[in-house]
Amino acid sequence: MTTWSPGISFKELIAAAPMPYIRERLGDRLCALLDLLNGGAADSDRLRAVASVNIDLERLVAEDVERSTLLAMFPEPKQVELVQRLGALVDGRQPLDCLRDLDWTAEQRRELLEFLGLTVDRAPCLPPAYSVQTDPDYALFPHQRRAAARVKELLYDSPRRVVLHLPTGVGKTRTGMSLICDHLRQNEPTVVVWLAHGRELLEQAAAEFDRAWANLGDRPLSAVRLWGNTPAALDGLTDGLVVLGLEKAVSAAKTDPQFLTTLAARSTLTVFDEAHQIIAPTYQAVVDDLTIRYDAGLLGLTATPGRTWADISKDEELSEYFSRQKVMLEIEGYTNPVTALIEQGYLAKPEMRTVAAAAGMHLSVREQQLLAKSFDISHTMLAELAQDEQWNLKIIETITDLLQQHNRILVFAASVEHCRLIAAVLSAAGVDAEFVTGESSPRHRGQVISRFKGAGRRPMVLCNFGVLTTGFDAPAASAAVIARPTKSLVLYSQMVGRVIRGPKAGGTATCEIVTVVNPELPGFGDVAEAFTNWEDVWETA
Repeated sequence: MTTWSPGISFKELIAAAPMPYIRERLGDRLCALLDLLNGGAADSDRLRAVASVNIDLERLVAEDVERSTLLAMFPEPKQVELVQRLGALVDGRQPLDCLRDLDWTAEQRRELLEFLGLTVDRAPCLPPAYSVQTDPDYALFPHQRRAAARVKELLYDSPRRVVLHLPTGVGKTRTGMSLICDHLRQNEPTVVVWLAHGRELLEQAAAEFDRAWANLGDRPLSAVRLWGNTPAALDGLTDGLVVLGLEKAVSAAKTDPQFLTTLAARSTLTVFDEAHQIIAPTYQAVVDDLTIRYDAGLLGLTATPGRTWADISKDEELSEYFSRQKVMLEIEGYTNPVTALIEQGYLAKPEMRTVAAAAGMHLSVREQQLLAKSFDISHTMLAELAQDEQWNLKIIETITDLLQQHNRILVFAASVEHCRLIAAVLSAAGVDAEFVTGESSPRHRGQVISRFKGAGRRPMVLCNFGVLTTGFDAPAASAAVIARPTKSLVLYSQMVGRVIRGPKAGGTATCEIVTVVNPELPGFGDVAEAFTNWEDVWETA
């Protein structure tokens, strides 16, 4: 087996790259922001430090012109080394010419990324078909047990469908798994289907079932994991849990019309996580197919039992789909259970505040009209805001202030590029900052999240876009910066919920949630009021 030398790191290349190259790839707006932070022209060391984090190396390698420019910056010995590693014939030519003449297949681009020190996932990490069998000991808090008991009263009586509405951070997954274990013990043999969208939620559910059945199970059972590239196979499955990705369910139904029919014939309970998504036509079709049996139940789990904040027709549609049957957490002596949970230590006491950036982006009359009619802020507006120097300056200042008191800070950015920018500027200032997005490889995402959840003493900031609003649990995180404006109360509640776990649930006694606002855009600010926002929609007529 050939052992290759480590190549050259991207950081080394950036350290020797001409400043015009650095500035051009950082862009005028980011350079201007760094100048602003520096109180004058940013020096070359700061620009290079930001560039090593902010510049997307995978994009440079993927684009022909950028890749050619990058290769020209290699010292000649490293060019020769790369030619040998790729097996490119020299034929008396210069090594750079040999490299530029390659076809640059996907495998060659992966080799180049590894040559530059980037860890590349060479093949998708497929979840195992079955989990390891486990042995019993699980418990619910009193308020969770009371809610579970009311769910069972409705779930096993016509129309056999109900939503369990628990605040974020109060353990809806754990309560749901306890209900599933009860169902599996009482209906042997049978199959339960857990539906969810997104890798984080699916992995969380599978792992939680392993823990739950270890504590509550009465026979050996397995959880079948069906998402990503895992084959949609049901061979021999008559008993247990199927954790099924919604995308997998939709695609499998198209390629094999019998897939959902076969699964439905064997299952007597379907659980839909983040139930406010269920009325999307493709998802509703999946649920309808899975609950065709007369004795099939449907349990929805959500912290936000509404689709929107302003469109009551969509919320009514969701309520009607579940026959207006919803179990909400109730605690004696309190009109709002969130207040009780905070006082009793199940939820952290949140300090919620907003900070406003100086006037930067201004909306035209036309943009204001479109914003008023839409259900959320457009990607175009978010992209424009993400380039606003004054707004970004306020975000950096806010995070820097929070670092004086918090060890783990979660930042919700407005776009992938915005996520990179914030992490890069913080890293250049000596802050331990990482970022994850939907484009991050599973390995990178797992490593970064694991470190963020760890017990390191050095403060750490984790910037994210589009991946940590659900299915993410980091009890040590005690502060969140909402740098992603939204009109969606659902999305806002999900972001806030990532840092609100209290000491009795393994979290912190208090948390700080700062929303960085642009005066031109709307926002929210009270997690307790958000919990009861949709109650009138679910009232029985």
